[in-house]
Amino acid sequence: MAVEPFSNRDLARMIVPLFFEQLLVMLVGLADTFFISQAGEAAVAGVSLVNQFNTVFIFLFTALAAGGAVVVSQYVGMRDRDLASETASQLLMFSAVFSVAMSVAVLLFARQLLGLMFGRVEPDVMAACLTYLRISALSYPALAVYNAGAALFRSVGKTSITMVVSIVSNVINVVGNYVGIFVLHAGVAGVAWPSLVARMASAAIITWMAFRERDVRYRIRWIGRWNGPMLAKIGGIAVPNGAENAIFQLVKVALSSIVALFGTYQIAANGVAQSIWSLAALAGSAFGPVFITVIGQCMGAGDVEAASRYFGRLMRITLVFSVAWNIAVFAATPLILRFYALEPQTIALVIQLVALHNTFNALVFPFSGCLGNGLRATGDVAFTMWVSIACTLAVRLVLSYVLGVLLGMGVMGIAWAMCADWLARAVALIWRWRSGAWKSKRVV
Repeated sequence: MAVEPFSNRDLARMIVPLFFEQLLVMLVGLADTFFISQAGEAAVAGVSLVNQFNTVFIFLFTALAAGGAVVVSQYVGMRDRDLASETASQLLMFSAVFSVAMSVAVLLFARQLLGLMFGRVEPDVMAACLTYLRISALSYPALAVYNAGAALFRSVGKTSITMVVSIVSNVINVVGNYVGIFVLHAGVAGVAWPSLVARMASAAIITWMAFRERDVRYRIRWIGRWNGPMLAKIGGIAVPNGAENAIFQLVKVALSSIVALFGTYQIAANGVAQSIWSLAALAGSAFGPVFITVIGQCMGAGDVEAASRYFGRLMRITLVFSVAWNIAVFAATPLILRFYALEPQTIALVIQLVALHNTFNALVFPFSGCLGNGLRATGDVAFTMWVSIACTLAVRLVLSYVLGVLLGMGVMGIAWAMCADWLARAVALIWRWRSGAWKSKRVV
């Protein structure tokens, strides 16, 4: 009988903290949308539109961290702690430099970017967009630095640490939102500044802890040195992953421009629905890093058969949890909506959007999302990149225009296109997984 590198208890120790961490992260979005809804639907619309734009950068930083996590995980599987530590240190250095450059660029061209993407929105919505974007752009470096630290701890299976940091961050954010909206009456700025402070705090805490970690940890001598070959290994995973995510998010931003044509109530409904969607998508968010850690360590150790077994085991666990969680979130949606100051037609549209999303998120997204993370952890990044790009452009973008605009379905048409995208990429990734082509891939 084969010796399993990860027991059920080991998996639970990774999955449970990740679940609660991602739950808390999703609650940040819900808290922001709830508090800003008290300032009116124009404010809700502005924040939701900018969040679509911000997600482009968030996914770039996440892709970079994921590239580092794959390399660190494989070195951990090889039991080479020094190279794992050097990889983590290089990831921190590059993440900081890259995110500062992105932050400066957005701050310099904030008005032009918003005018290009959302120029037809009402003036009060544009004003909310501009305020929220300028403040949130300041948080890009903190977000990237936090992701680098989280990648280190997740790669070694210590997900409880990132959970604790997330708790601290969320407490800061929620308290700050309450003060900003109900005490200072600061409107959009009242939810933007607390998010900035919360991200800065989480980045500082996780970086401090990463320097104090016993085995795989940050080291000054490697942070201040440019290691081209090491960064190339990280980039070999991060660049294709970042490219597919960047195109995916840019398409979503383009779709936000289409949403902006449907009127304020549809924009507001879409924004609130997306916050609930984020909560419903928790299964994919929580299990994705587990695939990277487990499959990455198995491949680093050269145990391809163990990787194959864990692909199957993790997919079964993810699917069962995803179905149960999406049902629970949909059942709670009417209760959640009681806390929002929305018109009846807006509430009705939100419920329709959540029902559609949760059905496909429960049954299809585990294969289109988590399975892709597992394939990336083996080094099979080119295939996942091309599948993602093709499905995003040929399915989501085209169908969104056809259904949303030409057929007049509005935001419901865009939601249907999203689900079709998931289905198409799930079929392709399942085929790739079953083909076994990933077994010959190597990262380190």
